[in-house]
Order: sequence, then C-alpha cells, then structure tokens
Amino acid sequence: MKLIRYVREGVESYGILENDNIIKIDGDIFSNYESTTKIYKLEDVNILPPVVPRKLIAIGLNYKKHAEEVNKPLPNEPMMFLVSPTAIIGQNETIEIVNKDNRTEHEGELAIVIGKEGKDIPVNNAQSYVIGYTCANDVSDRILQKKDGQFTRAKSFHTYKPLGPVIETEINPDHCKIEVRVNNEVRQQSNTNDMIFSTSELIARVSEVMTLYPGDVILTGTPSGVSPLKEGDIVEIDIEGIGCLTNMVNIKNN
Repeated sequence: MKLIRYVREGVESYGILENDNIIKIDGDIFSNYESTTKIYKLEDVNILPPVVPRKLIAIGLNYKKHAEEVNKPLPNEPMMFLVSPTAIIGQNETIEIVNKDNRTEHEGELAIVIGKEGKDIPVNNAQSYVIGYTCANDVSDRILQKKDGQFTRAKSFHTYKPLGPVIETEINPDHCKIEVRVNNEVRQQSNTNDMIFSTSELIARVSEVMTLYPGDVILTGTPSGVSPLKEGDIVEIDIEGIGCLTNMVNIKNN
C-alpha cells in the first residue's frame, strides 16, 4: 500500500494512492485510520513530503561498493549522524544549492519511516516498528563536509533533503533496486542488498542510542556513483516498489 500526503483546497490530508487516484483517509496513519469514499485525481492535488519527522537520522558509508569507491574500509558499526528535518522538501520541489562554488552532490537513498515508539529494539523484531519506506536524496556539500569534519551543516541546508513521493508499506527493503538519474542519465545503480548493515540492523543500532518515535526517518546510506549537481538538473531517485522522487536543481546567487 502506498500512503501519500497531499494538500487540496488548502487542507492537508493523507490518502492511499492507487494508480493515479488518491483515496482519502481519516485518522492518524501511525495509529488508527480508515478509508473514506472521497477519491481525488493525483493531478488535482499538491504532493507534500510523506512525513514530517521529529528526527532525521542519516547513516554514512553503508554500501560495499561505495566504500570501495571512496577507498575506505568497511565500517564495523553504523556511522550515524543527525541532519535537520527543516531540510526536507517533497516531490517536484526545487533543490536550492546555497554555495554555488562548492561541489554539491546527490545521494539517492532508501529511507525508513518509523511507525511506533521504540528503544533498544531487537533486530529480529525491528520491522514491526516500521510503517514503511520512501525515497530520499541526501544532497551534500562536499567542501563543508570536509571543512567541518562532520556532516550536519553540509547536509542540513533548506531543500537538501528531498523525500517521497509516498510511503510504501509492503516492500522487501533489503532487496530492491535503486537507481539515480540526472537528466535521464543513470548515475547510481545498485540494490539495497549491497548495504553493509540491513534495515533491521540499522533500526536496532539507532534505537540503542536514541528513542525512535512515529514519523522519525532513517536514511540508510547511498550506493556508488555520486556526482555533482548543476543548475537546471532534474534528479530522479527511483526505488523498486516505491516509485520515483523527482526534483529540479537551482543554484542560488549569493
């Protein structure tokens, strides 16, 4: 099932996306909700980011081939860091590159959306804490990343975290194709089975450090093939079973 968050006539709602139709739902997707008889065409609504998280947790260096690409050893434990949820934008919104002279790159990623509160979650029960999965683009300023020695500033500028377009509730997150295209040219192409730490392992390890709450999002890392973005680029993050997240790039003139 594909859950979609949208606005129509000034009212924000959730719905179930079936083909190009949205079935409006009443209630809270993280507790109880039910379908209504109201159906809207996808073209008649504005799609919003699928969730507004309390926390946005990112994982670095979690694909084997990406580790080879950057000539780093495989990590013994997940490298986790926080980025600002205020960086999140949705489908068809514009990525605004702030530092025009800095190398800023796309990172296509599978994102975990937490469905219920959990702390010290066991690996073998981790999926029961998930409402679903979505696509993400972890846009990153490489100059600031290197300068700061940590990643928060480089990845937290407004618009640097496209998310969406839907939350898919029925998917095998550890075996799905992921492809990133820039202007229809394939830049990243992999499968989540190349991840060093599975989605369940990531949930368990993150929950050892911080309590996870409904709506929190974990970005699971990017495969090899990251590349710089330029003015006018159209970036597509396409993940099997979920759909395609599309955003245009604009370079801000400071």
